[in-house]
Amino acid sequence: MLASEYNKPSNLPVFQNILKQLKDVAYLSQIIFGLDGAKEKDARRLTELVRSYGIKNNLIQWNEGPGFSEIYRQLNEAGFDISEPGKGRNIFLSFGIAIALGAESIGLVDADIRTFRRVQLDRLLYPVVTLNYDFSKAYYSRIMDKALYGRVKRLLLDPLLLALKRKFTESKEEKMLGMIEFLLDFNYQLSGEVAFNVDLLKRMRFATNWGVEIFTLIEVYRKASSAAQVMFSKKPFDHKHQDASPRDQRKGLNRMAIDIVTTLMHALIIEEGLEISDTFFRDLAVTYQALGEEQIKKYSEDASFNSLQYDRDGEEYLVKNVFRNSILQAGETLTGPYRITERFLRLVNSHSDFKPFLEKGLAEAILNVERKTEQKVFEMPQTVSWERVSNKLPRIFYDLIEVVEEEKRRFS
Repeated sequence: MLASEYNKPSNLPVFQNILKQLKDVAYLSQIIFGLDGAKEKDARRLTELVRSYGIKNNLIQWNEGPGFSEIYRQLNEAGFDISEPGKGRNIFLSFGIAIALGAESIGLVDADIRTFRRVQLDRLLYPVVTLNYDFSKAYYSRIMDKALYGRVKRLLLDPLLLALKRKFTESKEEKMLGMIEFLLDFNYQLSGEVAFNVDLLKRMRFATNWGVEIFTLIEVYRKASSAAQVMFSKKPFDHKHQDASPRDQRKGLNRMAIDIVTTLMHALIIEEGLEISDTFFRDLAVTYQALGEEQIKKYSEDASFNSLQYDRDGEEYLVKNVFRNSILQAGETLTGPYRITERFLRLVNSHSDFKPFLEKGLAEAILNVERKTEQKVFEMPQTVSWERVSNKLPRIFYDLIEVVEEEKRRFS
């Protein structure tokens, strides 16, 4: 959660409802409020809010405070670079705290759910706590006020995964196809509500950008023996919506789309060994757009049949001018350095003026720069696992417990 979840008057009723729903959940041994973007007065206000609803077993994880800042410092000094603020870093520390406190099952819920009900938490945790699944993920309908929501899932991720499935089916790349089919099996891949068995959680890594949900599913594919998905809510589900920001790649759905595409392609190229050609992303974008337009036609027909409002022009604009470009942008990021190197080498080898420099190692220097650039390009912002952290920092869980006790005293 962000401090703005309760500091902004328009958001406060949403958060108050979440507290109201949580207060009667007797089976939770601890509720951790992972708080970002907060000063001390904001953290104290959160403490007062939580207490006013009679929630006793709670911890305010004030990420900017001196206690948890010291934990982040230890992690960074040990070489675990998690300096970038955001949801990925926030939940990573929350999970570390939960492990340190002896949790067996851990659930994650975003603090911006406008329609949160206690039964949703019951449903989310049931497969892990009662049925011994390693992992559980929520799905829900994104229809509200007679309109379709969930644009990134419907218009970016689904047609992109279908385009990759088509590509890998044609090329008979079974290894890649297995991951894509696993991701397609989930009804709502981008939901933020998940639950873990602690043994799996210790081995999980998490992305620290907008690709955190898709990266989590990829990690589950690799490391979990059983995964469940549960209908989180029978009623309409709603949370805050992002602007499209078509002209600014640093904001809104535009930023989210780029992060999701680069996260997915990083997993396929770097960790699964997919070999890509110069035209891979261009071809992928063409197939994606065709499939995206097919999906839009289906949604338009569904909306008409069910008397729903549907902005077909707006959805087509997103596919053609935002999400398609995010695929091309990811391709440019990943293949650009190689193309520049190829042209540069062709240039220096075709002019005699460069011969003295070539004899002194110019070509080798160019290739070394390309390798360094490629390594930097493919470094996706992510955490390591807590298993890895505890191997290098054996006292880290003791340090976390000490900070937890200090924070309890600070806000007592």
